[in-house]
Amino acid sequence: MSLVLDSAAQDLLFREARTANSFSDEPVTEEQVQAIYDLVKYGPTAFNATPLRITLVRSPEARERLVKHLAEGNQAKTAAAPLVAILSADNEFHEELPHLLPHFPQAKDAFFSERPVREQSALLNAALQAAYFIVGVRAAGLAAGPMTGADFAGIQKEFLDADHTPLIVVNIGKPGEGAWFDRSPRLAFDQVVTTV
Repeated sequence: MSLVLDSAAQDLLFREARTANSFSDEPVTEEQVQAIYDLVKYGPTAFNATPLRITLVRSPEARERLVKHLAEGNQAKTAAAPLVAILSADNEFHEELPHLLPHFPQAKDAFFSERPVREQSALLNAALQAAYFIVGVRAAGLAAGPMTGADFAGIQKEFLDADHTPLIVVNIGKPGEGAWFDRSPRLAFDQVVTTV
């Protein structure tokens, strides 16, 4: 292999990891979430913008408010997951750029003064960070159940504001009984990679 990461870590993060559809009742602690964030915050984003925002849904009342916005097939597993995270893009991320990009603080106004430009950048870069987050959940020895089957306009109204666009809902925890579907096929290298 040409990879530096050992085989066990490759399995944990990619080859053996799958989307979990059931979870044990073992809680996910704040310390675990902090450790996940403290790892994945280093993933690259354009202009170091880091527009991802994470809303943890812990209380039974908040969980009930969320579940009603999910597709029917996602409701029961979300109701039972130890922790659920709503991952969203902060469309006002540019306000943090003078701090996050100290060598080029004028990027805030030079590139992101218009809302449509910010929204496009926030969407792309927060989606990158959402992928890092899922891998970080796996690195913590937990399983992730990312879902896009939801009424995201409803989720935005219920939990966020007009400056935050919800992207994905992720169930988090230790896998439960029957958590995995069979591994679905993947495209081969030659189907994906073109050299020019």
